[in-house]
Amino acid sequence: MASYYYLVAQLPYLAYGLPSPMETRKFRELCAELMDPGDAAFLSRCSLDPAIAGGDPTHSPLIDGWAAWERSLRIHLAKYRAARLKREDVVLPDAPFEPLDAAQAARSALALDSPLEAEQQLDRSRWAAIEALASGPYFSRDTVYAYLLKLLILDRKALFRVEEGFAEYKAIYASVMEAAPTSNSSGEPK
Repeated sequence: MASYYYLVAQLPYLAYGLPSPMETRKFRELCAELMDPGDAAFLSRCSLDPAIAGGDPTHSPLIDGWAAWERSLRIHLAKYRAARLKREDVVLPDAPFEPLDAAQAARSALALDSPLEAEQQLDRSRWAAIEALASGPYFSRDTVYAYLLKLLILDRKALFRVEEGFAEYKAIYASVMEAAPTSNSSGEPK
């Protein structure tokens, strides 16, 4: 297995609360130059979408573990949302028992009242899962894949704009209220 000492050693530090130190596109370009072509081919499987990350096994514990974790998280989110809405007509795949922290992450996020806080909680859980999965040799391809996944989370986080989101929420709420039937003083709809 190739060692990516030079690549990993030059990477800027990443932390969930800090802005991304580089564009994801630039990182992919750097990896394409410095990685073995076989390892670099799996960069396209580094995605926050489990349908892209999943599929045939990559034999990368990080990518395969990540795909399983994210798929489990999404199934648990759908299951808990359906239960909360009392939707019994929803057909979902069985929620996997493992990994346990994916189910806990879904429960914790859905317990929050703010959709923004829930999304941020999910991303912090994703970050923690990536760190747990990247526990192998530090200068390996899995460290590079983990870095890319974290960059993707930071890119996603940068898309959240509180003011714009609240303005959009108010506009949608106003349109729903305008479209809702109103009642007059007799209690009859107008």
